[in-house]
Amino acid sequence: MAATPDLDPRTLTERRFFGGMAIALLACVFLGFARSFYLKPLFPDQPAPPEPFFIFHGLAFTAWVLLLLIQTTLIARKRVDLHRTMGAFGIGLAIAMVILGVWGALIAASRPAGFVGIPVPPLQFLAVPLFSMALFALFITLAVVFRRNAQSHKRLMMLASIQLVTAAIARWPVISDYGPPAFFGITDLFIVALAIWDFRTRGRLHPVTLWGGLLAIISQPMQLVLSGTETWLAVARWATGLLR
Repeated sequence: MAATPDLDPRTLTERRFFGGMAIALLACVFLGFARSFYLKPLFPDQPAPPEPFFIFHGLAFTAWVLLLLIQTTLIARKRVDLHRTMGAFGIGLAIAMVILGVWGALIAASRPAGFVGIPVPPLQFLAVPLFSMALFALFITLAVVFRRNAQSHKRLMMLASIQLVTAAIARWPVISDYGPPAFFGITDLFIVALAIWDFRTRGRLHPVTLWGGLLAIISQPMQLVLSGTETWLAVARWATGLLR
């Protein structure tokens, strides 16, 4: 079904922007995991998680990014009915992702070699995926609460999905050598793009962009500081010990 011609140019531009953001997120995820997951047969020497669990993990997270793209497309085509139906599926998928994300992070942190493709001590790096899952869960919960407020809802969904790309960016060729500051910096470009969009279309930041973006960005240095403390390492050792 083609987009209807009765939409004003501003609405069309907005839907194209959020659709473009979804495509960019999907591209980031594909680039990060192409060699170890999506195109693994073409890169037989590329290290990849040995546990079969990560096949389901990867499929679930891929499904989420694809769902985000589908949902933005449905809105662009004015299929609000299907968008709401898919939203119910999305809530279940989000819950599964939080469980799979935390479980997968603990499995990776328990390996002697740690996280595949991440040159950071595993117990320290564990803070990154766990914080990402916590923020993802928070933003998704708020997106459900504010689902009838379209402008807040779409920004909360975008902020939630942005939390997922840090793990992919961390595995980009070359970028992985620069550590968490580089991972976070590139991730934050999506928040910057959202902020620029707000200024161009609203003349000011939407409250979700302002407070949600600040929370996401401020949490990043906090993760780096916390991850090196003995308190965090003790918590990480306890958490990974739950799998033994």
